[in-house]
Amino acid sequence: MAGAGVPLFVAQAQAQTPSSSARPAANSLPPVTVDAPQKRTTARTTRPSNSQSSRIARASRTPRPSTTVETSPQSQGPQQGPATPLNTNVVTPSASRLGLTSREIPASVEVVGADTIREQGYHTTIDAVKGATGVTAGDAPNDVSFSMRGFQGNQVNVTYNGINIGPTGFTALTMETFNLDRVEFLKGPSSLMSGQGAVGGAINYVTKAPHTGPIQNEAFVGFDSFGSYRTGYGSGGSTNIKGLDYRFDISRSDVNGFINDTDARNLHVSGQLDYRLSESFKVFGAVEYKDYQAHPYEGTPLVPVAFSGPYATNGIVSGTKVSDYNPSNLGAVTIDSRTLTTNYNVLDNHKTIKETWARGGFEWNLTNDVTLRSQTYEYNASRDWYNNEVSAFNTDTTRVNNPIDRERFFVHHNQNTVGNSTDVTWNSRFFGMENRLVTGVEAYHLDFTRPGAANFPSDHVALVDPDRGYYGLLTTKRQTATIDSVAINLEDRLKITPTFALIGGLRYNPFELDRTSTDKFGASNAGFPYSASWQPVTGRIGYTWEALPGMTFYSQYATASDLSADSIFLLSPTQRLTLTTARSYETGVKNLLWNGRAEWTFSAFDIERDNVYSAQAGQTLNLAGKVKSQGVEFAAAVRPIPELKLWGNVAYVHARYADYDFTGGSFSGNAPPNIPALIVNGGASYRFLNPGWLPVEVGASVRHVGDRYTTDANTVTMLAYTTADAFAFVDIPKSKTFPTFDNTRVTFRVRNLTDKKYAAWSDPFYPDQIFLGAARTYEIETSFKF
Repeated sequence: MAGAGVPLFVAQAQAQTPSSSARPAANSLPPVTVDAPQKRTTARTTRPSNSQSSRIARASRTPRPSTTVETSPQSQGPQQGPATPLNTNVVTPSASRLGLTSREIPASVEVVGADTIREQGYHTTIDAVKGATGVTAGDAPNDVSFSMRGFQGNQVNVTYNGINIGPTGFTALTMETFNLDRVEFLKGPSSLMSGQGAVGGAINYVTKAPHTGPIQNEAFVGFDSFGSYRTGYGSGGSTNIKGLDYRFDISRSDVNGFINDTDARNLHVSGQLDYRLSESFKVFGAVEYKDYQAHPYEGTPLVPVAFSGPYATNGIVSGTKVSDYNPSNLGAVTIDSRTLTTNYNVLDNHKTIKETWARGGFEWNLTNDVTLRSQTYEYNASRDWYNNEVSAFNTDTTRVNNPIDRERFFVHHNQNTVGNSTDVTWNSRFFGMENRLVTGVEAYHLDFTRPGAANFPSDHVALVDPDRGYYGLLTTKRQTATIDSVAINLEDRLKITPTFALIGGLRYNPFELDRTSTDKFGASNAGFPYSASWQPVTGRIGYTWEALPGMTFYSQYATASDLSADSIFLLSPTQRLTLTTARSYETGVKNLLWNGRAEWTFSAFDIERDNVYSAQAGQTLNLAGKVKSQGVEFAAAVRPIPELKLWGNVAYVHARYADYDFTGGSFSGNAPPNIPALIVNGGASYRFLNPGWLPVEVGASVRHVGDRYTTDANTVTMLAYTTADAFAFVDIPKSKTFPTFDNTRVTFRVRNLTDKKYAAWSDPFYPDQIFLGAARTYEIETSFKF
């Protein structure tokens, strides 16, 4: 992966066995076996006969996804091929249907693999996402949000095994990572692959899949200094039935937050069966169940420096603010040191999410050159938020003892999505040049019901030690949305020479939105019901050029589109509901060198998104013109000696609004919220291979995130911060004492080593408060492979 946390850890022969979860762990750090590409011979050979030429041509083509690598949507398991320091050898179906590795795709593609997740201690998907170059994440009151390349929220798609289930702000769920094989990142506009919304990029979570071979098991249990625990068990391999492979994983966590009286419980069960009826035909079935229950943290209020006095903090926020919730002019603001762990949520708060998945399909090699794949899926979700979500300071002097305004928010989701994805891969020759064409059809039907609050109870509490109380009277109303979508995809790679290839694709994606909205009495609101339809065409075109052995240059032009509202429920029927258009220019280089012990990537991009709506306080949206974003990203990893691993990356982005004018002012030239100009990650580890003692590895990582703004007005800054983590683990090899386990690892970890106090995120819908970063945490974990 070209990103933080995916250094040479993946070089531990990650792809040399069928599954990272199935590999026995080494007792010592294995040598890197990747060889840098050698110079190609130019000597002519005797021309073979026609029949020989045909066979050689077929054998020399890039291997079909069905025979060498798993690229079908339904079988996105670990990929084969020698490991590289930044994981650019991994085939990423979410970035291309052509069965290409990330090094062969003309775009920035990163992969966080299972080994890296384990070694870096990425417990949750939020942790893993922060490990990517230039990506930040936050768990806002009602959603999980990400920022990437100058864009945030629903402008970054989240997919599951390549399936898009709807707007990120509605559907993204913080998960434990134990059930995942890897997390894939495709940077920049990518509607070609994941449909509407992928302007900043797409994040794909890939569940562990079956492998063919001996059964391997893994388990872990861990605890931290806040009294949290995590545990999991997984098993997979071949059964006694010829051709039948399985994978099963279950994980459970109960995590206590650093904010008082906050916690989250997470259960994730996943399983899959692969059955190969013949050498050319395979079927599969997969199911998943997720149960998330939390008492969440909803933010810490911004407070006037004049009010906090000696309790005003430095280094968290700065700037001045006029409250977006009440008319208070707060002046210079701070975070009061007495509120660093205060919970302003009501006592009966909750956030619950239950999800089920069912997927099934087949892969059929019709001929040596044609492969047909199909997957049908059903997704169901029930989501419920019941919280106090506004905590805004009020300067009203008559309420000096209760200066915090609070307001409740309730919403419930019932979502059902049914869909199918079918594609055909055809390998051929075009005027003697190798060509691979993938054509596909995707269709889905989404039903979305949203009972929401028709009233919003409110009250006032003290800043310090507030009387949290209860939610109060709840009156509901009802909104629904139905989306019917069909997409026709085409993607092609033409190898003009052995080192130069043209790669492009188109996506025609007509879809229709139907909405209803009723008041608390069940009567339709004005303008409802209504329907709208669109027919966007998006795509990309680019090239890859291996100018030198191991060094590949690339460039691409890509487009994307999404609903301008950013949410299918927030715009009223009288507002113009249309699509944004986004385009991107990108160029870069990917280089594997030093006999495979070092790798680096570089990219530069220019993105522009038109017809933008921007989130404002009170669940409203403003027309914000366009967003322009330019930046560069660089990542590198190296193993100078077998015991030492070094990695690091840096991302710089300049994102600004344009044509953002409104009555009384303009935000043109301002930065969108939550977008840091600079993100830097780095780390190192060293393994002590003392024959008289067990192998011990120690390491540390550092993360720096630059200044970010809380709102479009850019008056309050979440100040830059730097955090550091440290770890040490001991690998206990198989022995007479522990004959059952092939490997046991005991890990000690300290997060936020210096206990830095910082602002992690701000939700533009709740701009009177910010989310603090987690405090210092100590962890111990034991994992087993057997």
